[in-house]
Amino acid sequence: MNWLWIAPVAGVISLAVGLYLYYWVVKKHDLGDKQKEISGAIQEGAYAYLKRLYQALAGVVVVVGLVLLVMFDYRVALAYVFGSACSAAAGYLGMSIALRANGRTAWAAQGGLGKAFPVAFYAGGVMGLAVVGVALLGMSILYAIFGDEQVVLGFSFGASALALLAKAGGGIYTKTADIGADLVGKVELSIPEDDPRNPAVIADNVGDNVGDVAGMGADIFDSYVASMVAAMLLGAELYGDSDPIFVILPLVLAAVGVLASLVGMYLVKVKEGENPGRALNRGTIFTCIAYTILALGIIQLIGVNMGIFWATIAGMLAGVIIGFTSDYYTSIEQKAVKDTAQASLTGPAITILTGFSYGLISIVPAILGIVGATLASYFVAEAAGLDGVYGIAMAAVGMLSISGMIVSADAYGPIVDNSAGIAEMSGMPESVIEVGEELDAAGNTAKAITKGFAIGAAALTVLALFHAYSNEVGLPDGLNLLSPVVLAGIFLGAMMPPLFSALTILSVGRNAFVMVNEVRRQFREIPGLMEGTGKPDYAACVDIASRGAMKELIAPGLLALVTPVLVGFILGKYALGGFLGGSIFTGLIFALLMANAGGLWDNAKKYIESGAHGGKGSDAHKAAVVGDTVGDPFKDTAGPSINTLITVMSLVATVFAPFMGDGIF
Repeated sequence: MNWLWIAPVAGVISLAVGLYLYYWVVKKHDLGDKQKEISGAIQEGAYAYLKRLYQALAGVVVVVGLVLLVMFDYRVALAYVFGSACSAAAGYLGMSIALRANGRTAWAAQGGLGKAFPVAFYAGGVMGLAVVGVALLGMSILYAIFGDEQVVLGFSFGASALALLAKAGGGIYTKTADIGADLVGKVELSIPEDDPRNPAVIADNVGDNVGDVAGMGADIFDSYVASMVAAMLLGAELYGDSDPIFVILPLVLAAVGVLASLVGMYLVKVKEGENPGRALNRGTIFTCIAYTILALGIIQLIGVNMGIFWATIAGMLAGVIIGFTSDYYTSIEQKAVKDTAQASLTGPAITILTGFSYGLISIVPAILGIVGATLASYFVAEAAGLDGVYGIAMAAVGMLSISGMIVSADAYGPIVDNSAGIAEMSGMPESVIEVGEELDAAGNTAKAITKGFAIGAAALTVLALFHAYSNEVGLPDGLNLLSPVVLAGIFLGAMMPPLFSALTILSVGRNAFVMVNEVRRQFREIPGLMEGTGKPDYAACVDIASRGAMKELIAPGLLALVTPVLVGFILGKYALGGFLGGSIFTGLIFALLMANAGGLWDNAKKYIESGAHGGKGSDAHKAAVVGDTVGDPFKDTAGPSINTLITVMSLVATVFAPFMGDGIF
C-alpha cells in the first residue's frame, strides 16, 4: 500500500481548518473605529514592507534558480522556486490574519481574558496550520510527481534561503523600531510603551508582524521541511532499494503531527483569572500525548520497525524539555526573571549581567536535552536493527511534527503584543490594558519557547544533514580531527554564528541610531507633540525601519549562502565537513543564549511594569528598559536567525556536494 497519500490529505485538512479559523476571527469579532484606524496603519506598514522584501527576494530566487538549472536540471531549479514560494505564502497568510486579529483582540478584551484569548490564539492557529499544511502539500506533491528525494532537497533549499533573509530582515526591522521607541519614549521622556505621541510606535507594531509572524513562520517552515528532507535522504541512501517506506515515513509521521496539533489546539482553553501561559503549555502537553498515541498506531499499522517510534518520541520529548527550559528562564513567574528585575534596582549594568548569566545557564538543560535525544534515538534505532543516524533524523522529525501547535502559540505572541499596544494607543480603559499586558507576558514566554524549540530541532536536523552530506561526498571514515584541513574547516565554521550575530546586531544598532534621532527630531520640531495636540509622522519611522532592514540583510545573507561553497571549493570536502560541525556547535550555544537572555530581560521589564520595584517610570524600570533594549536584537534578530543559518549552510553543502572535491591543498 502507498502510504504517501496521508501527507497531502493532512495538508489539505490543516489548510481547511486554518481557513475556517481565519474567517471565524474576521467575521465573528468586530472592532471599534479607533482600533480599526490604528490597526489599519499597522497593516499598511506591514504590507508595504513585505511587498518590498518579497520583490527583492524574487530577484535572489531567480538568480539562484538559474544557477541550479545550469548545474543540475529543471526539476531541482523548479523545486527551489516552489519551496521559496511556499515559504513566502505561509508567512504571508499568517501575517494577514495577525494584522486583522490585533485590534479585534483588544476589542474583545473589554469582555475579559476569557473573551480575548481565543481570538488571539485561533488567529495564531492560522499561522501554525498554514506552515505545516503548505509544507506537507508542497513536499508530497513534488515527491509524488518526481519520486526523487533530491528534488525535494531543492524545495528545502528554497524554503531555507528565503527563511534566512525573511527572518534576518524582519528581525532588523522590528528591533530598529522597538529600540527607537523605547530609548526615547520610555527612558528619555518617561511616556508609556505604546503612547500614540511616540513617532516610532506604529513602526514598532509593524515590526512585531514582519519579524515575529512572517519571519518566524518562514523560520519554522524551513526547519520543518529540512528535518523531513534529511530523513528522506538518509532513508533513500540506507533503505531505498530494499524498503522505500523509509523514504516517505517522515512525511507520514508529520501528517500524524498535524492531527495531534489539532487535538492540542482544540483543548487550549482559558478561564477568567487563569494564566494564559499555562493554557498554552497544557495545549503542548495534550498535543504530545495525542502524537504519541497516533504515531504508535500508524507505525504498527504500517508494520515498520518499532525503533522508529522510540526515536521519534525521543525527539519530541527533547523538544518539550527545551521548550519548558525556555519557559523556566523567561517566564514572568519564575526566579530568573524576578532576580533580574530585582537587579534593576542597582541600575542597568547589573541588570544586563544578571540576565546574561541566566542566559548562559539556560544553555545547560537544553544541550543536555539535545544530547539525550541524539544518544537515545541513535541507540534505540541500532538496538532495533536500524541505522542509528536514521534514528537521529527521525528524532528531528518527531520534534517538529507538532509544529502546528508550537507555531500557533508563537504567533499568538505578536498578536497580543499588538493588541496591548492598540488598547493603549486608542485610549481604552485601564482594565482592558491590564488584560492586554497579561496576554502579552504569556506571549513573550510562548515566543521564547518556540525559539528554543526551533533551535533544538535545527540541531538534530543539521546532524542528519551532516550525515547526508558525508554520504554524498564520500566520507566513509568520517573526519580526522588531527588533519589541519579539517581543523581549519572547524574553526571557520565555528566563526560563522558569532560573525553572523555581530553583523545583524550591528545592523540593528546602525538603523536604531537613525531611528532614535528621527524620534528626537519630531519631539523637538513638531509643535504640541509632547502635549498631545500635534500629530507624529509615523510614516517617516516606518520608512527608516523598512529601508534599513532591506539594506542591512544583504551581507548576512550572502555570508550564509556563499561561504560554504567557497570553503568546499578551496579547502575541499573534508574541510567543508569540519566547517559544518564547527558551525553547529557554536550556533547552538549562541542561539540558546541570545533567545533565552533576550526573553528574560523583556519579561523582567514587564514584571516591574506590573507594579514591582516601583513600577512604571521608576529608576528600576528605566534600568530594565535598557536591559530589554539589549535583549531585543538578541531574541528577535540574531538568536532565532542562527538556527536558520546553520540549516541553510548544511543544505547548501548538501545540494552542491556532487561538485565538492579535495580542494587546492
